[in-house]
Amino acid sequence: MDRFSFLNTVHTGFIEELYQQYLIDPDSVEPSWKSFFQGYDLANSDYSLENDESDIEIPQQVYKEFKVIELINGYRTRGHLFTQTNPVRSRRPYSPTLAIENFGLGKDDLNSIFNAGSILGLQPTTLSEIIRHCERIYCDSIGIEYMFIRNPEEIQWWQKRLNENDNHPNYENSTKKYILSKLNQAVTFEQFLQTKYVGQKRFSLEGGETLIPALGGLFRIAAEEFDVDEFVLGMAHRGRLNTLVNIFRKPIRELFNEFDGKDYDEDDFDGDVKYHLGSTIKKTLKSNKQITMNLVPNPSHLETVGAVVEGIARAKIEDDYQGNSSKILPVVIHGDAAVAGQGIVYELIQMSKLKGYSTGGTVHIVVNNQIGFTTNYLDARSSTYCTDVAKVTLSPVLHVNADDVEAVTHAVLMALDFRMKFKRDVFIDLLGYRKYGHNEGDEPRFTQPILYKAIAKQPNPRDIYNERLIKEGVIDEAYLPSLIEDYRNLLEKEFNRSKDDSASKVNPFMSNVWSGFMHQDLDGLLLSVGTKYPKSKLEKIARIVSTVPEGVKFLRKTERILKDREKMVFESNKMDWSMGEIFAFGSLLEEGFNVRISGQDVERGTFSHRHAILRDEISSKKFNLLNSNPKNKGVMSIYNSSLSEYGVLGFDYGYAMAAPNTLTIWEAQFGDFGNGAQIMFDQYISAAEDKWKQQNGIVILLPHGYEGQGSEHSSARMERFLQLCANDNMTVADCTTPANFFHLLRRQMKRNFRKPLIVFTPKSLLRHHLAVSEMSDFTEGEFQEVIDDTVAPDQVKRLVFCTGKFYFDLLEERNKNGRNDVALVRIEQLFPLHEEKIEKIIGRYTNAEDYIWAQEEPRNMGAWSYMLQRFELKDLKVRSRKYYAVPAAGSSTRFKLRQRRVIESVFDN
Repeated sequence: MDRFSFLNTVHTGFIEELYQQYLIDPDSVEPSWKSFFQGYDLANSDYSLENDESDIEIPQQVYKEFKVIELINGYRTRGHLFTQTNPVRSRRPYSPTLAIENFGLGKDDLNSIFNAGSILGLQPTTLSEIIRHCERIYCDSIGIEYMFIRNPEEIQWWQKRLNENDNHPNYENSTKKYILSKLNQAVTFEQFLQTKYVGQKRFSLEGGETLIPALGGLFRIAAEEFDVDEFVLGMAHRGRLNTLVNIFRKPIRELFNEFDGKDYDEDDFDGDVKYHLGSTIKKTLKSNKQITMNLVPNPSHLETVGAVVEGIARAKIEDDYQGNSSKILPVVIHGDAAVAGQGIVYELIQMSKLKGYSTGGTVHIVVNNQIGFTTNYLDARSSTYCTDVAKVTLSPVLHVNADDVEAVTHAVLMALDFRMKFKRDVFIDLLGYRKYGHNEGDEPRFTQPILYKAIAKQPNPRDIYNERLIKEGVIDEAYLPSLIEDYRNLLEKEFNRSKDDSASKVNPFMSNVWSGFMHQDLDGLLLSVGTKYPKSKLEKIARIVSTVPEGVKFLRKTERILKDREKMVFESNKMDWSMGEIFAFGSLLEEGFNVRISGQDVERGTFSHRHAILRDEISSKKFNLLNSNPKNKGVMSIYNSSLSEYGVLGFDYGYAMAAPNTLTIWEAQFGDFGNGAQIMFDQYISAAEDKWKQQNGIVILLPHGYEGQGSEHSSARMERFLQLCANDNMTVADCTTPANFFHLLRRQMKRNFRKPLIVFTPKSLLRHHLAVSEMSDFTEGEFQEVIDDTVAPDQVKRLVFCTGKFYFDLLEERNKNGRNDVALVRIEQLFPLHEEKIEKIIGRYTNAEDYIWAQEEPRNMGAWSYMLQRFELKDLKVRSRKYYAVPAAGSSTRFKLRQRRVIESVFDN
């Protein structure tokens, strides 16, 4: 008897299911089946089935069936390489092909009946019919990559879903008419703008107009069939105006005003180009379901907005939807060159399943123009597809012909279905083209002459679909012209009405979230805010964070930290930096504010000072003692992040944008790590309110101070942030006491407006014996923008202004030399400078002859250039290192020498 004779009685579908299980985990199948599959794989190790098969004792009938299974798996695995997804280019050849000869089958087998068709949901049928179905499922207008997924349930879900109607939609006539109407809006809108504003930049969607019916269907089905209440959409320039008008119902009249370049109706607002603006609307569907739709404003750094989208979605999941990620859907629309070329996309993908950053899956749509600015895709990436970054998280990818609108909508709805079921990311690669150059003033034939000859002959997707519907008998030839005329008349009417407007108007993004918050100018930033907190409440908070919970065993070092907290409050009355931070967080939680902290190693703190999360020595269970306070009305969340700055800060900025009542903090491991997120600082944090009327209360903690740790880990590049400061766009602080830091954080939330806050936080001062505060410093007073000296004013000949940790270096030197003729004034808030308070302090030192700015940074760095521009009360001289290309020397000996020279120069006569 043959060793595998039992195969004669086994159903083909069962074999295929076991084989898929074997491919994922060989040890999970019964040993005899494992032996069979190993032998089969060995015989087919070169992909073709032409090896010596004599050692595999498989009945011929079953063996043929298995060859057909392999053919079907070939389509599943490689079918996406042989699709009809490119409307204007021939596909590159790939080898081996899906020819049946490569699977040990021949023409004689085409009319043979095989049970393997059951895998595709067919009855026993001929090989030719099986191939026809495989071609329709895997090689038509949709190519799908999913076989690399490691979850068998997800693979089986895709296979079942794709078998339905052979991966082709079966829409009712009413749906087809709706799709044509949205497609007509997209095409007619672009054509209208092309005639009215010839050569003006608009980043036309032409070549990808099917995006509009795809988005319309995505939002409607998500709302009505999956009960999604809110959408957060991020997208770059291309197609943005079309999306604003035809999906987000932006008043067309306002868009025409922007095209005409009319000034804004507000003097203190700079605004932005029209294809950067965002929108938030409430929309009631025909089913009476009301949804909220957000299109996030974005800068020219195209992929930055993806991180912001995810942060907004996470904030809303937690604040508005009680943790239910099914109620909100993040959608990010990419360009093909950007999704492949921008590193933040990888950062974002890596964050997508992390505890502190997950949003229940995102639908990613790539508007694939097959060209970057002027660069061919072959010069723009090494990967086969622009979407190959999706494979980092084993996310499925659907490649779709953008000229086949039904395939596009079908793919988008399958992607939606997958996201809602598995709460994972999914990618759609919408292969189209770009009718004009990068913008409408370019000449694309300079660099792509052959491609643009093909594009010039290509009919638009609306006309392609119109012809198809006429042939199907869904519409007659008069149907589309009527749609075009109606929509053009609407556009023409709004165009004429816009002539009556004298100014442009920009509506704030997410104004519903920011109701009740004021826009504040420079004077408002200097207003006094009550931030003190009762002693009895602070002592209760101290008890909570210094007590080991019952039944928990912490490490001895951890228990020592808790005892030190107790001693600070109840014995020595000297609170260090970490205790000041705890008091700030704990008091805000009691007052109903949430706290979110994110960044690398923030749970314990880079310098092991925070210890917000403690772990049980036995079970490793995590404890956040601040959250155990029964008086809390808010919740504290703190997450160690991936080793990312750009993506994580973008996420937290988005979170703060959607959660103004949460103290949202991003902490850099070292201050200079903020360099990796510079685009977020330049394009969003410092400029969003001026560009988009968008407030944000994000707090950035940047460890800063010269302690001989080399070039990178000394300076947080203070000069760069101060250069970004304008009239009233943010606050920059460099505190020297725990209590002042406490008041600063509390002020951030107690104000009736929000501005980004940059704080240069200490390293050595975290445990410095002089950098302490008494209980009365927390229970009385408020944030001090400037801290005066305590020396006798009439003895002072030199008034030295400084900031941060350098104050303690100078104080030590002064005390050592008894130089009471030098007063040290600390600028705790660098921007905005509180000149009124500074002037009052200067007035006390009537005998002062010299006014010095002292810093440990080189002269071309630090705050000196900023003070030179902004400090108008006295002529300042500077004491600092010389001009250097790097912030600090790598040699500890050289560092100490330079530091000593600067300190001594402050006291030189």
